[in-house]
Amino acid sequence: MPYSLLNTIESPADLRHLNTSELVQLARELREFLIETVSTTGGHLSAGLGTVELTIALHHVYNTPHDRLVWDIGHQAYPHKILTGRREAMHSLRRRGGLSGFLSREESDYDAFGAGHSSTSISAALGMAVAAARDRTSRKAVAVIGDGAMTAGMAFEALNNAGDQDCDLLVILNDNEMSISPNQGAMHNYLARVLSSGFYTGVREGSKSILNSLPGARDFLGRWEEHMKGMVMPGTLFEELGFNYIGPIDGHDLPTLLTTLRNLHEIRGPQFLHVISRKGKGYHPAENDPSNYHGVSPFDRETGKQQSAASNKTYTQVFGDWLCDMAAVDERLTGITPAMCAGSGLTTFAEKYPQRYHDVGIAEQHALTFAAGLACEGHKPVVAIYSTFLQRAYDQLIHDIALQDLDVTLAIDRAGLVGADGATHAGVFDLAFLRCVPNMVIMAPADEGECRRMLTTAYRHEGPAAVRYPRGTGPGVLPGDDLEALPLGKAEVRRQGSGVAILAFGSRVSAALEAADTLDATVINMRFVKPLDEAAILSAAGNHELLVTVEEHALAGGAGSAVNELLVAHGHRCRVLNLGIPDRFIGHGSHAEQLAECGLDADGIRHAVAAVMAGDGSTTTRTQAS
Repeated sequence: MPYSLLNTIESPADLRHLNTSELVQLARELREFLIETVSTTGGHLSAGLGTVELTIALHHVYNTPHDRLVWDIGHQAYPHKILTGRREAMHSLRRRGGLSGFLSREESDYDAFGAGHSSTSISAALGMAVAAARDRTSRKAVAVIGDGAMTAGMAFEALNNAGDQDCDLLVILNDNEMSISPNQGAMHNYLARVLSSGFYTGVREGSKSILNSLPGARDFLGRWEEHMKGMVMPGTLFEELGFNYIGPIDGHDLPTLLTTLRNLHEIRGPQFLHVISRKGKGYHPAENDPSNYHGVSPFDRETGKQQSAASNKTYTQVFGDWLCDMAAVDERLTGITPAMCAGSGLTTFAEKYPQRYHDVGIAEQHALTFAAGLACEGHKPVVAIYSTFLQRAYDQLIHDIALQDLDVTLAIDRAGLVGADGATHAGVFDLAFLRCVPNMVIMAPADEGECRRMLTTAYRHEGPAAVRYPRGTGPGVLPGDDLEALPLGKAEVRRQGSGVAILAFGSRVSAALEAADTLDATVINMRFVKPLDEAAILSAAGNHELLVTVEEHALAGGAGSAVNELLVAHGHRCRVLNLGIPDRFIGHGSHAEQLAECGLDADGIRHAVAAVMAGDGSTTTRTQAS
């Protein structure tokens, strides 16, 4: 379709000159452009389709970027990107050197706060609102958060704090799990307009000041107001936290959104607006299956059919199959996920074993302590969690699980670089923060079959154990149907060579084997990061001229560091080269591009080893720095 209005919008200032009917037309064009763009690039679709009208209304009413607009995560912020000067660059979304799939302060002044993880928006916007109050400016702060993100404890911590602050903060709950019938929608929209109006606010505040001096009158007024609101609105909780609750209103009714936001713009103090929207709005395949169209690969615009995935099973699918198989033979198994059922491969398990499946919401801290409680009672919890999300539950890992040596299995997905999702979702720190924790067992599989055996090893180990595996597919080694464990802490020699020994961890074993053919190097699949196979390492150090460690993890504190510590402890002064991710965040792009950038593909390993072997023969430890 022609984008006659959208093509004239270079910044939000341009849409502030449009009238309501023109804004409605802009919403239609923006939605069509979003579908057209994401069908080509892939990315997050459903959430953004649900926030088209809200995005337009916010940028129309608020003076962004002077006023701070903080989107939670960024899944719902593609329309925001399009309206803030990035329309022509949307074809580069999630590609190397192109636009981020999330929000980035480096990318645009309109991205007030960068985020790839959920439930941070209220805290950040509150900080901005408090700063504005201290600076005595009229700058406004708005946080837009989804109903899923509101399940996180951090969101309620921020709400609890915000209610006591003397600052101007608007929190918008974008609720896309409910639907509004026409009658209810009309009533709620009417109430929102009334309750956010200057007349109502003036009467309420004026009555409070007048009646405050009368015995018992203030308590009566408070009870009356609470009773009237409680009859028609689910806002009592937010009122108790110190917010003025408005809503719920239809998030696709642009005139109502505009009126309500204009009214709220003029009210001081903490405000809470409840908006009901529909994920996938305006695109039938996404409306009918919003979960499947949350994050999409490129798809056919007319049919909605997404590009086929790889024929090999992904590591996530291997985990999902293993979980069902282990549950069939051990009724003590319980599967836990913090709001990532499909992403972590638990869909089939949830259908087969609903009584043993627990989606705890976006509550990673709770997930781990909940698992600890189950373990205390003799159950066998398996927590399926992304590497970057595990970062949010570090205290619980240490204090509630490891300190008590509880039998909890951590299935850590998305370990390593993650391609188009970029730095926010790259699981490149887990080895460093896990291996320093006593009682932990840590494994990294070289292929899909080994992943299954490691999961069994972790499950049967009586204590905390973690298996970290990458996103997507591996070398294509088919896992069997058995539930066979590995010998604890034992590596395996995959190739025997001379001169150079490569100690490869997890996903880098296949690249090391490819590089070794040219180098005639020994390749050892280390399997375990903790406990290390000390005998294998010391033997390799004593029988080779150069020892190389390679891992898809940050160099600082990773598996290579563990090897270095072992060698120092035993007085070995051999030549060592540590290859890993350098001390910087790696931007989005394809996984292959990221590996090449870090020198972790086969070519990178070959070149790094050749450069050291051609060097001066120094016995000091070297690390890959770029």
